[in-house]
Amino acid sequence: MAKPNSFHHGDLKRVLFDVAVSLLDQHGVSGVTIRAVAREAGVSHSAPVNHYKDRRALLTAIAQAQFEIILEDIESALLKTPTNQKDRVEVFADAMIKFGFRYPHRYQLLWRGDLIDHEDPQLLSAMDKIYDQLCDEIDRAAPRAKVDRDTVAVALWSMVHGYIDMRLSGMFAPLDDKETGKPRHRAMLDLFLTVLK
Repeated sequence: MAKPNSFHHGDLKRVLFDVAVSLLDQHGVSGVTIRAVAREAGVSHSAPVNHYKDRRALLTAIAQAQFEIILEDIESALLKTPTNQKDRVEVFADAMIKFGFRYPHRYQLLWRGDLIDHEDPQLLSAMDKIYDQLCDEIDRAAPRAKVDRDTVAVALWSMVHGYIDMRLSGMFAPLDDKETGKPRHRAMLDLFLTVLK
């Protein structure tokens, strides 16, 4: 990775963040340390503390930004999705699956309670925006469901997360459903969404 030779006043926080994300993509979370980030940014190992008090704060900021990226992907897809409510619910699962397979190390970081602060207000806000929008779409898709919207949302999120996690760990292969010919995750979503009546 090329080290920045200089940066304008006020840019260091952005440089540190970008370097940390690049290290995460290349090496996984174990490669993101304050010392490694400072070294790649070309600053002293004590410089990052002025912007991120410790590794946990830096990783929490990265996690927040990833949820915001996922939210942007969801909102963009919803604008292009017709009024079929099941299709709109599916947008949320699609966004998580695409993000997880494109950025596996970033995705895995999102759920690391030992490394990020899940009580951080900004992180919580980013997560809640996704969850609240999902629940709103579920309400519209299944106004007479026999369970509440949170049960449906948690079930969908759990299924999607479990599938992504098992794929990333190498336990599941990217196979197609033999009956429909669709990718396995697409057939799973179709099956799940049949409960939304």
